[in-house]
Amino acid sequence: MKLEALPEECIVQILSFTSPKEACQLSTVSTIVRDAADSEVLWEKFLPSDYRDILSRLVFPLEFKSKKDLFLQLCQPLLIDGGKSDGTFYIDKYINKKCFMLSARDLNITWSSNTLYWCWKPFQPSRFPEVVELIMVTWLDIHGKINTKMLSPHTKYGAYLVIKLADRAHGLHSFPSEVSIEAGDYKSRGSTRLRHKGLNNIGCSICCGCILHSSNQPINPAFCRGKERILNERKDGWLELELGEFYHDGNEKEVKMCLKEIYGQHIKGGLIVEGIELRPVV
Repeated sequence: MKLEALPEECIVQILSFTSPKEACQLSTVSTIVRDAADSEVLWEKFLPSDYRDILSRLVFPLEFKSKKDLFLQLCQPLLIDGGKSDGTFYIDKYINKKCFMLSARDLNITWSSNTLYWCWKPFQPSRFPEVVELIMVTWLDIHGKINTKMLSPHTKYGAYLVIKLADRAHGLHSFPSEVSIEAGDYKSRGSTRLRHKGLNNIGCSICCGCILHSSNQPINPAFCRGKERILNERKDGWLELELGEFYHDGNEKEVKMCLKEIYGQHIKGGLIVEGIELRPVV
């Protein structure tokens, strides 16, 4: 049977099993495929099932001419829920999965309300109205949580702390920090040292086990033997640190993410926190 003999709805159904990128590429095959690739029915399938709820939560309403146009606009990070609370939402246009970023305001940061220790301020490179900068603490503890209903089901996700290091940053890599993620019964832990690019390969004379032992804290073997996580540069100019990965099996549950350094008992400063981003692991 020739392609032209197939009803458009059949071609739409076939294209719905591809990705948005592949559907656009296939649209060059013929006129009938192009019409199917531009159909409202197809792009309705590509949109998240709860996209109407997402649209109602946007800080700035979207104007769109078609479902395809709406999809493309949702591929850009968009502020939701007032901008100061939950964060930003966007769709990964290549794999058609939901991504979410919690703002610093939606994180639980120990002593962040005390102006002696942390400073909330506007920061032009940020997508949020404000970020928080560490002035001086000895106890660094950053927690975030999200319900999986905000994410795409049957998808492996990574959680990333998005930060910058001020020129005055100090004490952040003197001792390893612990990173962790929990999703239901699943738990993952690792370690990191927050330091500028170029210092990632410089070792530390004090190991995790020695720190925990000297502070009379129980040693977590998984923390001490885990692979050290390093800071990576993002395209938007920020740095990100992987907190861990988890699989969203479709069941609703709470995901807890954390970075903490509470054993060193030394002064730390110069950490600028934008938030925690959750996106699919490809």
